[in-house]
Amino acid sequence: MPVLVQSVSLLGAGLVLAAFFALQRGRWRPDQAIYLWCNALGAGLLTFVALWDRRLGFIVLESAWTAIAAAGLWRARARS
Repeated sequence: MPVLVQSVSLLGAGLVLAAFFALQRGRWRPDQAIYLWCNALGAGLLTFVALWDRRLGFIVLESAWTAIAAAGLWRARARS
C-alpha cells in the first residue's frame, strides 16, 4: 500500500482512538463537537482507505461510523 494511504490510515485511526481515550478519561462527552468531529473525520479517513483496499466489511463499518458521527454533529448544531 502506498505511503500516503498508510499515513491517511494512521491519521484516521489516531483521531478515532484519541476521541475514545478522551471519552474514557472523562475529558470529553459524547455530545461534544470535538469528540464528534474526531470520530467523523477519523472514520471518514478510514472509509477512504477501506474503499482504496476494497474491503467491504470495513467500508460498511467506517461508512456507518462516519454517518453516525455526522448525525451527532447535526444534532449538536441544531441544539446550538
